[in-house]
Amino acid sequence: MQITSSANPKIKEIRKLRERKARQESGLFYVEGLRHVMEASQQQAGIETLVVAPELLTSAVGREFAAAQARQGVPVLEVSAEVFAGLALKEGPVGLAAVVRQRWWGAEAVQGGLWAALDAVADPGNLGTILRTLDAVGGEGVILLDHSTDPYDPTAVRASMGAVFTQKLVKMSFDAFAAWKQAGGLPVVGTSDRGPQDYHYHTYPEAMVLLMGSERQGLQPQHLALCDALVRIPMQGQCDSLNLAVATAVVLYEIYNHRRDPQAGQLGGER
Repeated sequence: MQITSSANPKIKEIRKLRERKARQESGLFYVEGLRHVMEASQQQAGIETLVVAPELLTSAVGREFAAAQARQGVPVLEVSAEVFAGLALKEGPVGLAAVVRQRWWGAEAVQGGLWAALDAVADPGNLGTILRTLDAVGGEGVILLDHSTDPYDPTAVRASMGAVFTQKLVKMSFDAFAAWKQAGGLPVVGTSDRGPQDYHYHTYPEAMVLLMGSERQGLQPQHLALCDALVRIPMQGQCDSLNLAVATAVVLYEIYNHRRDPQAGQLGGER
């Protein structure tokens, strides 16, 4: 039976997932759009409920996907176009969304590969963009330190373009991160305008954590002390800093390029 009222209890519960408190308490989050919902399924992210508005879901691929999910036993909530529009996060909804189970990893997952550790990242758009960039360079995941924003915030999910499903998400305090590092964790490379070496000329470990400071304060003394190396991004214009997501992407792609071409960081010597 199709739900035609926005006052329906199930619809109210889904709408609450816009709030961080509701997401934390339920362990669920809301995903919208054909690409993102299909990515969740492909990555076996744990779809709890599929939300379908037949009037809006005109895509043949989308209709077949929804039918296939129903055949596999995934609960399907059929709603009217008006009800779906009330849930939608953007204009022109395509009529397909899902309630998905959050997936978190412990510190034991951080064993190899390329990771980014973010100290108190505040902007969900920045976090989603960093996840997307990490996916692009073959990264393993993100370590969220202290009071970081929620990667399952709708803005972060949308900005990640599906990378929230491909990247491992680890949450810990800075003290726990420091203890993990001192107990034999991966090498940590930090970025700072006081870094002694240009980021282009550094030799990056095969397995490592790139530590980035918060948008407002950057890396603080306790963070700098934990780093095995510090690199700086040179700037020649009037601006004295880059957006966090941009700065992270610049360094991540430098690391990626060094792995594609091991001579890349050696052409000009250390500077």
